[in-house]
Amino acid sequence: MSRARLVITAVVVEGRTQADVARSYGVSPGWVSKLVARYRTDGEAALEPRSRRPKSSPSRLDPAVVERIVQLRRELVTSGLDAGPDTIGWHLEHHDRVRVSSATISRYLAAAGLVTPQPRKRPRSSYVRFEADLPNECWQADFTHFRLTSPDGSPGRDVEILSFIDDHSRMALGVSVHARVTGQIVLERFRHVVATHGIPASTLTDNGMVFTTRLSGGKGGRNAFETELQRLGVRQKNSRPNHPTTCGKAERFQQTLKKWLEAQQPQPTTEVGLQDLCDAFTDSYNLHRPHRSLPQHSTPAVAYSARPKATAGNRLADTHDRVRHDRIDAAGRLTLRVGGRLHHIGIARTLAGTRVIMLVQDLHVRVVDAATGELLRELMIDPHRDYQPTGGPRGRPRTRN
Repeated sequence: MSRARLVITAVVVEGRTQADVARSYGVSPGWVSKLVARYRTDGEAALEPRSRRPKSSPSRLDPAVVERIVQLRRELVTSGLDAGPDTIGWHLEHHDRVRVSSATISRYLAAAGLVTPQPRKRPRSSYVRFEADLPNECWQADFTHFRLTSPDGSPGRDVEILSFIDDHSRMALGVSVHARVTGQIVLERFRHVVATHGIPASTLTDNGMVFTTRLSGGKGGRNAFETELQRLGVRQKNSRPNHPTTCGKAERFQQTLKKWLEAQQPQPTTEVGLQDLCDAFTDSYNLHRPHRSLPQHSTPAVAYSARPKATAGNRLADTHDRVRHDRIDAAGRLTLRVGGRLHHIGIARTLAGTRVIMLVQDLHVRVVDAATGELLRELMIDPHRDYQPTGGPRGRPRTRN
């Protein structure tokens, strides 16, 4: 018998006072009073457990926002794009001007039955992460297979897709379709990408014979790709055998690309049709798709253009080079320590709270918006001054009568 029923029986049937019953059963007199009043109003229903749900939820999402979350999830899944909580949150913030945390989005997706439980994966902490500091500091290259579809809908022949990825920004520099990737094709595509984006400082690939002959027993010398890298002064790096995670960025890009390609209808039947789809995906991936691994989930194109490009064969001068992530304070300023002295850099009060990246080389400073890549200010620090003014008029703007 529940304690509530004992209390009701003692008060209603035995006729004991509420204060006496409260002392006997170790409960508060207020609870006894509420329970008795509820019993006299609702009868036996008063003894059933009641919901503890609050009468109001001021922080609950608007139903229209919840519906938009579900809609974005279905649209992204149908398109073969990443549909995780971070990506959905990015679309809500940039397209719908609504900011929702990833945890909240995950909760509503689970409530809508749109989350498929997956087996426990290897923890991220077990991986050794690395990332180039500058664009063009390292390019990753790899190729993967894709099966075309015959005109009658049956599986067609296999083709190969060659990709060049910038390690720092994850920008897809070149994606091309070939019947079979050969050493000459790798050389031609590399030269094409170099003509568009400049010469990288280094490359990172697996040990495929189209990239390197270092595991071929030394016969034949360098291949065409290796010879070109040597001529341009580009450092060549290769992963160890049976360690695909070393080239993980290229591998992950290929997985994302193939997932998107498989979701397209109708499926490509020719190399030309597949190349058109690859071009469309590259444009979306570089310019419009948020990347979870980049600061502020910016697009690869923003990350690629936010910093100066590394160059091949050049040794950087002995300068104090730094990259700092900061936020503009309420007064519209940033702080930077140079030569042991703290300096304040004026930006703009209207940009208070904006997250920025500061690229510092000795006294030269570039302040870049972390989300958009926009250059907010470029200056040379005056070591003799604490505050580095913007050069604009001081004080509040004057109003005309």
